[in-house]
Amino acid sequence: MTTLPKTVVLLSGGLDSSTALAVAKRDGFVPYALTLRYGQRHAQEVEAARRVAAAAGVAQHVVLEVGLGALGGSALTADIAVPKDRDITGAGPIPVTYVPARNTIFLSYALAWAEVLDASDIHIGVNAQDYSGYPDCRPEYIHAFERMARLATRAAVEGGQALRIHTPLMELRKHEIIALGHSLGVDYGLTTSCYDPTPTPDALACGRCDACQLRLKGFADAGLRDPVAYAEAVATDLTSRR
Repeated sequence: MTTLPKTVVLLSGGLDSSTALAVAKRDGFVPYALTLRYGQRHAQEVEAARRVAAAAGVAQHVVLEVGLGALGGSALTADIAVPKDRDITGAGPIPVTYVPARNTIFLSYALAWAEVLDASDIHIGVNAQDYSGYPDCRPEYIHAFERMARLATRAAVEGGQALRIHTPLMELRKHEIIALGHSLGVDYGLTTSCYDPTPTPDALACGRCDACQLRLKGFADAGLRDPVAYAEAVATDLTSRR
């Protein structure tokens, strides 16, 4: 009897990571979902990750506390305003929503768990097309981390186990990611992308931050309706984009 390979899937609760999880399952992996509560300004994405993991039937879902909020340096971890209504069509400076070294930290935790699980694979939903220019989402960064990981673990040094980092969304545009997830049955109503949602219990997406704009454009370009709720103040504008 063939045993399916295990993979650690970094699951934020957002659109991309939820699609990466679905791709891992499609490709025959047994997914172990890892979510990092890193001091981000709202907890909705962690709850979204719990919903997505439960719906996907992952083998195990671990939520770890990582206190990046103590370091600050980002609009997602410090008292810095989240940019709204930016032009997302062209290249520009890296926005203040960039969290210093976030993917390096996330991948390090995923690497540690993969070694414990005797797994050779990690899935991450990074994307180098429709994104905000974060340096740790580029293919050259992922390749460099993969090379480092093969030097950094006992499984690799003693057992010859070569870690593979899968980035199935790397070269896809947002509408292509959404179409792919839709074809795989991803319930995007369980996900959240907004950097600055309204307070709970409503937790409505703002519709104006970079993540919301990219998501909305992606759904519009895919010819699909975004199932998440947006703040009433932008409802009219959103209707015109869909």
